[in-house]
Amino acid sequence: MAKVDEIQKRLLEEVADLHGVPEGAYNLRANGQLAGRNTTANIDITSKDDGTGIDIRIKPGTKNESVHIPVVLSESGLTEVVYNDFYIGEDCDVVIVAGCGISNCGQQDSQHDGIHRFFVGKNSKVKYVEKHYGEGDGRGKRIMNPGTQVHMEAGSYMEMEMVQIKGVDSTQRNTTADLDEGAKLVIKERLMTHGSQEAVSSFVVNLNGEDSSTNVISRAVARDESKQVFLAEINGNNKCAGHSECDAIIMDHANISAVPKITANNTDAALIHEAAIGKIAGDQIIKLMTLGLTEAEAEAQIVNGFLK
Repeated sequence: MAKVDEIQKRLLEEVADLHGVPEGAYNLRANGQLAGRNTTANIDITSKDDGTGIDIRIKPGTKNESVHIPVVLSESGLTEVVYNDFYIGEDCDVVIVAGCGISNCGQQDSQHDGIHRFFVGKNSKVKYVEKHYGEGDGRGKRIMNPGTQVHMEAGSYMEMEMVQIKGVDSTQRNTTADLDEGAKLVIKERLMTHGSQEAVSSFVVNLNGEDSSTNVISRAVARDESKQVFLAEINGNNKCAGHSECDAIIMDHANISAVPKITANNTDAALIHEAAIGKIAGDQIIKLMTLGLTEAEAEAQIVNGFLK
């Protein structure tokens, strides 16, 4: 893989499951610079004129193709804001893999803020995977603040998988979506914080079109003295169906807040919110310990299973 060192290669494996140059279209960014790019007959990637990010254009009818746009930072003290816009034509079926990995062994904070906008054409299907990962033994923090804006045309479908399991000291995820007639959005978040880490996840979904729907699901684990806030707002502006769910495990001296907001602006809007926060049941740990696991191993097994 051109222009990336061993640390950056490891970060790419963590956030994008890349062990080499990916097939199809891709744009690799390392320490604020372009590290590799490839386009295809159906997927074009161009840099914005002002240098602030990239535009990804997917031709109508594109099927079974993928786009990888991971970002890695291995320099302490580097801060960047990147704006990426995705234009998905009608009747497509594509996978988009993003994500950011930061390795910070220095004394200064490193921060990446990725702002993504999606324009999903009629009857298109998109799977979007975004993973965040941090590592490093320095005092400098690893900070990521992703912003996602989704605009879905009639009959489109989008599934978003958002994962942050390790090493991110501070994150504020802001996601907004507007859905037209018959569009469906599924969001699946998996999150774990430890130490003194803080994470805020905010989701606002506007169900504007008739028979539009959404399902927002969060699975979270907070350990040590970490703090988490889950904000889920669904606005039913037509005949629609909306559901949000937050399941969280709290451990040690952590703090978790789940703040739902559902608003029906139409008599045929059906909206549901569910939230559950609790500790690991003692009988679960005991059962695994009878199979030969230590208490710490049993605890880790339960957490890993919960976050899958």
